[in-house]
Amino acid sequence: MLSYSNSMESLINSMIVSGVLRNDSIIEAFTAVDRKYFVAKLYDDHTYADVPLSIGNDQTISQPSTVAFMLEHLGVQKGDKVLDIGSGSGWTTALLCHLVGEEGSVTGLERIDELVEQGRVNISKLDLSTHCYISKAGKYLGSPSEQFDRILVSAGADEIPKDLFTQLYVGGTLVIPIRDSIYKFKKVSESEVSEEAFYGFRFVPLVY
Repeated sequence: MLSYSNSMESLINSMIVSGVLRNDSIIEAFTAVDRKYFVAKLYDDHTYADVPLSIGNDQTISQPSTVAFMLEHLGVQKGDKVLDIGSGSGWTTALLCHLVGEEGSVTGLERIDELVEQGRVNISKLDLSTHCYISKAGKYLGSPSEQFDRILVSAGADEIPKDLFTQLYVGGTLVIPIRDSIYKFKKVSESEVSEEAFYGFRFVPLVY
């Protein structure tokens, strides 16, 4: 585990030193999107600790090093169209919005009404693109009528949700926790998806 940090700068530096944070654009996103805007006042003293924190409704804002790890493997580019499933307090949505820039778009989806509102309030504190927003998740997982360049899921599934593969463009990437691992799926063609697994993580359950 990373050492306790007392500022966003020191948290970022500790993740760089540990090797979990490497990409310059992701470092810039973490610098621009301070975690303090997405952490409940109750946990102010732990804002920059490398731990998950409660955001209510049995949900958490993820551990910073885990978020960095997932973003590094997601490989977001400027102009990408991104789906953020389980947006929670809005931190990952805001980070993704910074990564895609004005040319891209990010759709955050959240099932819990209180967190939809919380996430919207939180991202409104930052100067983000109007193409980035948080919506109430629908009946089905993701956004079945659309396709995306990147899909990030921030809660743990029990099995591979293959329905999400149809929501990826060819060449697109899905990063998702499944049980105690983080999986990276790359859509190679309409009929082929490559898979890579990284073990040793814990997440709140994905509800769908």
